[in-house]
Amino acid sequence: MSTSNLSQDISSLSTAEKRQLIKKLISQRATDLHNCDLSNLETFFSQLLGNSKDIPPEYYNFSLYPDYRKLIEQIQGMKDIGAFNPYFTMHDGLNNHITVINGQEFINYSSYNYIGLSGDPRVSAFAQEAISHFGTSVSASRIVSGERPLHRKLETELAKFIGTEDCIVYVGGHSTNVTTIGHLFGEDDLIIHDALIHNSALEGCKLSGAKRISFPHNNWEELDRILQERRHKYKRVLLVIEGIYSMDGDIPDLPKFIEIKKHHKTFLMVDEAHSIGVLGEHGRGIGEYFGINPADVDLWMGTLSKSFASCGGYIAGCKALVEYLKYSAPGFVYSVGMSPPNAAAALAAINVLKSERERVKCLYQRSKLFLELASQKGLNTGMSRNTPIVPVILGNSQQCIQLSQLLFEQGINVRPIIYPAVPDKEARLRFFITSTHTEEQIRFTVNTVAEKLTQTKAY
Repeated sequence: MSTSNLSQDISSLSTAEKRQLIKKLISQRATDLHNCDLSNLETFFSQLLGNSKDIPPEYYNFSLYPDYRKLIEQIQGMKDIGAFNPYFTMHDGLNNHITVINGQEFINYSSYNYIGLSGDPRVSAFAQEAISHFGTSVSASRIVSGERPLHRKLETELAKFIGTEDCIVYVGGHSTNVTTIGHLFGEDDLIIHDALIHNSALEGCKLSGAKRISFPHNNWEELDRILQERRHKYKRVLLVIEGIYSMDGDIPDLPKFIEIKKHHKTFLMVDEAHSIGVLGEHGRGIGEYFGINPADVDLWMGTLSKSFASCGGYIAGCKALVEYLKYSAPGFVYSVGMSPPNAAAALAAINVLKSERERVKCLYQRSKLFLELASQKGLNTGMSRNTPIVPVILGNSQQCIQLSQLLFEQGINVRPIIYPAVPDKEARLRFFITSTHTEEQIRFTVNTVAEKLTQTKAY
């Protein structure tokens, strides 16, 4: 066999063909290799295995990543229209209805400290006490030696607050969805989610390997149709919706989704990142808002970084679900337990909220006022209803950046949500209302938005 002849055709082979050829050569006996042209063996195997000189630099150089280059172009685009980069601004002090940037005070609409419990003296004091007793970290996974009384107390109080049998807390909100969905479902299953579901749920779907289908936003009729056609093809089916959608500030018709879940014998998961502590008379979330039986939802997910003034996430549900996750979910078993100050802060926040439900009432009043005033000014607030998330949709990313800067110059801090986070035609400013905003601040803000909008232009 003359490798010099074979080597001329190696470059045209596919990767799979090269592998097959390697297997064939290895299987040949020494006698078959006896006649090889040894002077060409180095060249032959170099071509057979591939030449690293032909690999494009963007495959091994982060600075040449195509997506990174797009990001740089987007940042340059801000400079081209004379706008500053609105992201990663340095804030000082508490992130509430007021924030301080470079020593200047701003009315702040970029905080989801919805009911003002981050910074509450009682919450801070309990977190400090936890540090004094337990330190700043439990320094181990809870399943090994990181378990502390604060963890179980927090999970018990969350379960009572939501109305479920049990609860498990994770160290991160985003990772809660990723590890829970990714762990509970697999390639024989189907996950159907709202088209506007959060990235964390999408990442969990990818990790699971399950078939994934989205249905049009809040369209339970289309969901029902999809299940009529496909439910019988899969073992387990998970439906995933949110309590309040974080980009639009609207609420799903939860009773309808429960009805569909029961009819088609599926699991239902509700992401309450933005609705727990916000909806319902006592802030117990979308379940209280609609007056449903909490047991009708299989997985109640929520984060502790918003209404509960801490960091982390949770899954609440039946005892079997929680026990299984505690012994097997990778993001729990192989992760350090929640830090003592974070667990203590969330626990204190729940207790304060239970004793001061007027915070929720005030939040609703402030949110309603903002939405009504914006409507009177002809601002496009999209689908926002009865929630503290109010978008002002402009439909042009650069115009959003312009308006954000003009408002910043007037002492109003609100961040633009632009492409690719949303389609360019849906680019917006997103206002998070808190119970600590004053009526005067809200009136000033809406008037200023309407005034400064006339000074912007679409590009």
